[in-house]
Amino acid sequence: MKLKKPKFWDYKKPNIFAFLLWPLTLIIKLNSIIKIKKKIKYENIKTICVGNIYVGGTGKTSLAIKLKKILEEKNFKVCFVKKFYKDQLDEKKLLEKHGKLFIKKRRIDALEEAITEKYDVAIFDDGLQDGSINYDISFVCFNSLNWIGNGFLIPAGPLRESINVLKLQDNVVLNGYDEDLTDIKTQIKKINSNVKIFENKYIHLNNDSFNKNQKYIVFSGIGNHKTFLNMLKKEKFNISKDFEFPDHYNYTKADLNKMLNYSKKIGAKIITTEKDFLRLCNFNTDNIEFIKSDLEILEKKEIIKALIN
Repeated sequence: MKLKKPKFWDYKKPNIFAFLLWPLTLIIKLNSIIKIKKKIKYENIKTICVGNIYVGGTGKTSLAIKLKKILEEKNFKVCFVKKFYKDQLDEKKLLEKHGKLFIKKRRIDALEEAITEKYDVAIFDDGLQDGSINYDISFVCFNSLNWIGNGFLIPAGPLRESINVLKLQDNVVLNGYDEDLTDIKTQIKKINSNVKIFENKYIHLNNDSFNKNQKYIVFSGIGNHKTFLNMLKKEKFNISKDFEFPDHYNYTKADLNKMLNYSKKIGAKIITTEKDFLRLCNFNTDNIEFIKSDLEILEKKEIIKALIN
């Protein structure tokens, strides 16, 4: 059974529940120390890791797709690499729509297949915490709205590892929708004054196909439902009701019937994300539309410079 992340994870300061769970974060810290081993550096393929330390909803997959397009414009042969997770088939389908994906239970095995097929560059969707590969370059993604939440490690907060890991990173990417990033940038620079910070913005590609005067019901099972909802509200969508499900949620017929019945009752249409829509392949989706989103690279020249260097 999948669970939604606790709301207190994204409070600006830890609350009583976070402090009660804090002793359990020591297990995460101990596990990260035990996993430390010598990483392998590959010379016959370039490796790019698009990862995060905040659990879910940071725009990793969207950025990986954009980086692939940028590199292909420079005539590189580029593929995706991802570790196989049974509950992340939506991301698998999305990546496969945009190129060759090598996916295995171990990332290192998937990478060796890419080398066999003579790819120039492998872009890893996730894998920052993988202790087996020494990446040529890494981008640590954050959602601008959530940032680091309450700043605690799992299960007291949303972080896989301490924010101080940015001392060892060269590139941070803030993905969002017109948020004020001044305070976040200041915090990052205090940790690592040399780190490069890139800003990206989510945009809708099929915005004009929707009637903004129509009532809408919104649902999603992504890492950051709130960001998706805020985007729609800023685009003046008339949102009557929203349903939030856990990240990578497997929808049931009962879930869809509940939303369809509610939509008929109030005379509303239903919209979701493209990633969620891909999970509905076993259902009738005639009455469900999806927002096709993209990530706009605001500092493309600087990203290209970081990649090529």
